[in-house]
Amino acid sequence: MSSIEWWQKATVYQIYPRSFQDSNGDGIGDLPGITQRLDYVKSLGVDVLWLNPIYESPNDDNGYDISNYRKIMPEFGTMDDFDKLLSGIHTRGMKLMMDLVVNHTSDEHPWFQQGIDPSSPYHNFYIWRKGEKDGTPPNNWRSEFHGPAWQFNTANEEWYLHLFSQKQPDLNWDNPAVRAEVYDIMKWWCEKGIDGFRMDVINLISKPTGLPDDPLVADGKSFSSLRMSANGPHVHEYLREMNRTVLSQYDLITVGETGDVTAEDAIKYTGFDRHELEMVFQFEHMNLDNDPQFGKWSTRKLNLVDLKRSLSYWQEKLHGRAWNSLYWNNHDQPRVVSRFGNDTPQYRSVSAKMLAQTLHFLQGTPYIYQGEELGMTNARSMTLADYKDLDTLNAYQELVEEKKLISSTEMMAAIQRRSRDNARTPMQWDATNNAGFSTVTPWLKVNGNYVDINVHDEETDPDSVLAYYKKLISVRQGHDVFIDGSYQLLDPTDDKVYAYVRENGSEKVLVINNFSDEFLKRDFASQIDKTVRLLISNYASDQGMDNLRPYEAKSYIVQKQ
Repeated sequence: MSSIEWWQKATVYQIYPRSFQDSNGDGIGDLPGITQRLDYVKSLGVDVLWLNPIYESPNDDNGYDISNYRKIMPEFGTMDDFDKLLSGIHTRGMKLMMDLVVNHTSDEHPWFQQGIDPSSPYHNFYIWRKGEKDGTPPNNWRSEFHGPAWQFNTANEEWYLHLFSQKQPDLNWDNPAVRAEVYDIMKWWCEKGIDGFRMDVINLISKPTGLPDDPLVADGKSFSSLRMSANGPHVHEYLREMNRTVLSQYDLITVGETGDVTAEDAIKYTGFDRHELEMVFQFEHMNLDNDPQFGKWSTRKLNLVDLKRSLSYWQEKLHGRAWNSLYWNNHDQPRVVSRFGNDTPQYRSVSAKMLAQTLHFLQGTPYIYQGEELGMTNARSMTLADYKDLDTLNAYQELVEEKKLISSTEMMAAIQRRSRDNARTPMQWDATNNAGFSTVTPWLKVNGNYVDINVHDEETDPDSVLAYYKKLISVRQGHDVFIDGSYQLLDPTDDKVYAYVRENGSEKVLVINNFSDEFLKRDFASQIDKTVRLLISNYASDQGMDNLRPYEAKSYIVQKQ
């Protein structure tokens, strides 16, 4: 890496608008609510805000089914509200990254509505097929949201492909007119002054030639066929075209959501000489606790050796060639302190800090999801009736009610551990009614522990998770070794401690993280064999680099001689 780009030093804060702040008393977060909270976001020390989709949508999948890319969803406000938000972000020296959802649209988008007519030029904007003579779909692909990935339309007697909800028909990126429309939309937002794009499932846009059957579905080994479209034959051609046409014309941060990628795949998307994207979200570390049969619907615990192997693989493979994104949480993942840490009252705070340090001192751009900086937890008190997430409800219906593959009790345990709604419960601002999110009952139930975990209390507590996140962000900003330094994993087979070294020409830092609730003794002193100075720790006192308390996290500057 010859020079450090601004987006490499940046820290990104993700906002799920529906759950951040309700300003008008309808129980739904909105753009004016975000504007009201910009000083809080700025106080964290972050550089970029990423907004989940705010476009006009029927909300079948919480805004990821877009019916108009140039209008704001009325529940969130108006375009004037957006302009005020963007101005407020820029006035505070921050940048705005928008969610770009262009693998699919809503079936209520005018393109699709007009395209139902086979004679319309918009018919070829989507992937239509006649299907088999016996009335079965064109192939055996399954949707990520359960059930067939094809929907029959009686008006034209054709099937359309939808890798997600049946109200999210996939666009036909092989049609140049589709690509031209997408690029025009992107330019329109760039001209409004936004600073980047997070690209939803962008590695699915190029479908395989001939749309062959999914062999894992045929063998009963998979409930989703997303991988059949991942990293398709023309995806890099289309992204280079996007880069030439739009991305290279502006100073943007870009990150693509890309499931089913290896590090070598990621380098093709983000390599410094590839002219495609700046970084990708990969899911390898997020799938380590999946169930072999039911995927994410699992109560399995993470094996730390597996996590270290996975994160180290990405650190080592991309170093000097491409750039990592770093994340534990987002709108699609459960709360990390409940998943990889310990959310009991005794250890929640210290383990949340430990997880934060583990991530932020790796090489890559860190992403913080709203409430992560507070140590917000999974919502354990929700019943099935409380969940709103389409994926969760569809999975319960298929696995429990239709196929009877898992008991209701087992499925509810998996849902409480892995449902996307764990991340979508309203932001916990204070201990007043509805956590200060809204004056009325919110669209999704507030986590019951908001009285104990909230912004108001943590802002005045120098030992809070929030205070530690601010310190981490500041420390990372002040030490380029975390940006351009090499990475060395220590003790790969240690299943309780994750320790690594970051080093560049001027600095060397030892990062130690205890993932257990045990007091441990390790021998880092002999491995380092140099004088060290404590840089940051999640405990008030330091007992030396070889003595670890439960969930202790600490980093040392290694004095060069």
